[in-house]
Amino acid sequence: KESRSTSSCAACKFLKRKCTPTCAFAPYFPSEEPIRFAKVHKVFGASNVSKILTEVPEEQREDAVNSLVYEAEVRLKDPIYGCIGAIAMLQRRMLELQHDLAMARAHLASYAAKPSLVCNGLIECYSQNCLETSQLPLP
Repeated sequence: KESRSTSSCAACKFLKRKCTPTCAFAPYFPSEEPIRFAKVHKVFGASNVSKILTEVPEEQREDAVNSLVYEAEVRLKDPIYGCIGAIAMLQRRMLELQHDLAMARAHLASYAAKPSLVCNGLIECYSQNCLETSQLPLP
């Protein structure tokens, strides 16, 4: 673990307890980020977060804490659906964009299938050997 200053971590400050050198929260909830711990505590509780941190391998703890913070933030914004609400919204948006892309491709294909009037006129003139500029049809 990294050495840290003698100040209490955000968790110990929030819980109003002395922060020890072996504090499980200190590496992940620095004193400069008190709101981060407050959100996690409100949604999951300090005891549950402590249990999670002890069960997760040390090399994965930072990712676990970041996930807990994200989940807590989303749950506080959307208490009913939480992360599932955000995922469902993104999936709906992706379907809308896929539909828009398919429509744009179909629209583009319809233009590619029909040469424009100017192209038709140029092809006609070329086939009649009348490529002088005065003889080109105007659109």
